[in-house]
Amino acid sequence: MDTPFFPNWRARLVAFGKRIQSLRAQPLPHLEKLFSPILPAGLLAQAPSGDNSRQRFYPLRCTFWGFLWQALNPGAPCREAARQIQALFCSAGQAGPVDKEGSAYCTARKRLPLEVLQRARAAAADHAEKLLPRDQQLWRGWRPKVVDGTTLSLADTPANQRAYPQSHSQKPGCGFPLLKLTGLFSLSSGALLGYAKGNKHLAELPLLFRLRQLFESGDLLLGDRGFCSYVLMALLEMMGVACLFRLHQARPHDLRGGLRLGKNDRLVVWHKPQQKPRYLPKSLWRRVPEELIVRVLRVQARIPGFRTKTVTLVTTLSDAQAYPADELAALYLRRWRIELWWRHLKISLGMEVLRCKSPAMIHKELEMYLTGYNFIRCLMAEAAALHGQPMEQLSFKGSVDAVRQYSPLIAQARSGQKQRRLIADLLRLLALDLVPERPGRREPRAIKRRPKPYQWLTKPRRSFREISHRNDYRKAA
Repeated sequence: MDTPFFPNWRARLVAFGKRIQSLRAQPLPHLEKLFSPILPAGLLAQAPSGDNSRQRFYPLRCTFWGFLWQALNPGAPCREAARQIQALFCSAGQAGPVDKEGSAYCTARKRLPLEVLQRARAAAADHAEKLLPRDQQLWRGWRPKVVDGTTLSLADTPANQRAYPQSHSQKPGCGFPLLKLTGLFSLSSGALLGYAKGNKHLAELPLLFRLRQLFESGDLLLGDRGFCSYVLMALLEMMGVACLFRLHQARPHDLRGGLRLGKNDRLVVWHKPQQKPRYLPKSLWRRVPEELIVRVLRVQARIPGFRTKTVTLVTTLSDAQAYPADELAALYLRRWRIELWWRHLKISLGMEVLRCKSPAMIHKELEMYLTGYNFIRCLMAEAAALHGQPMEQLSFKGSVDAVRQYSPLIAQARSGQKQRRLIADLLRLLALDLVPERPGRREPRAIKRRPKPYQWLTKPRRSFREISHRNDYRKAA
């Protein structure tokens, strides 16, 4: 280092560089030792130029793991992640960065490239798929994948409202931006393979159309009645992808026509609609065939707790001998697991409400939640394959809790042998934490704990007037 004009700064600048290098050598937070083998080599390396190329207190690697720690700890603010870095400097006997409110850490999160987060999520999903035995990945030679949509609430900022406007039923200033998601999951591992996002004006079918590059020949797509579309089924058939949906309510349910394959099992011919969907390009619309042979079957769901007893399904698997109706019905009932996976993301990880103030940061926050979810799925798949347990019975919430407690000890282990022993014990605990079979359990969508008797916000807060003694009047009534 040459500083001819300011010779007295030489020692201070050298010490500053040493502190930065020492920080870059430390795992922060403790999730790096556990999950870094899943990521591609060099994904979090320092960039040669541009953003994330300078020696900083918050390098790319440190910021990524700090952001992931926030995703796995619902409600953790940025200030708490900054305090972890300050505590790391203090434990090393060095003067750490002065970041009272966590603003420097928030700036570092803005520098995170979205492409890096997307690659990390995809790498975790591929790793989870490879961990399971092949016989658990396939159903009669097909790879089952599940699709479904959900909605998320965003922070009420002008930027978020412009990109993802609130529902028209809410008054201005009284609602929250709404983000729609359509996710594609692997039925075997439960990992999120991909997703498409949009605002309230986009339906689930156009969002699923954006995910068509994720399908390969030999896939079997499961979905509810909202995805039962002639165009979608025809396009999937052209790609070598089978599908199994619940019959749309607008389609006729009469099974007296068509070729009889068995009781309540028919082969029928569907015709191409006259109007092209808005989301479909004209080049693909011309390739859609004029007719499509589908199989419609009506099955009885005799599982206690299910609201629907009779289900009408439609599939492109027309061979009744190779694909019996009862096995197709059992496969479709497994589609319900995607509701649990969304619950894991939105409730267990706290993704139901995203807190970032701008759409650009909302996209990064969403990617980090999904990456953390896939990381946990990787550990669950490894534990299930290692100890011979069914993947669907492992507790996701229990796995997240175990990772939170074991990851600091794994990072602080003084030898590789001790780290491997702690990781082996963690996988053993995940395999032992099973969700019991509860076939007769019924969970109505009702809330037992009553909310507080506050007024509804029907106007913006600056113009809202609270009724005084309102609670006393209610008690008297």
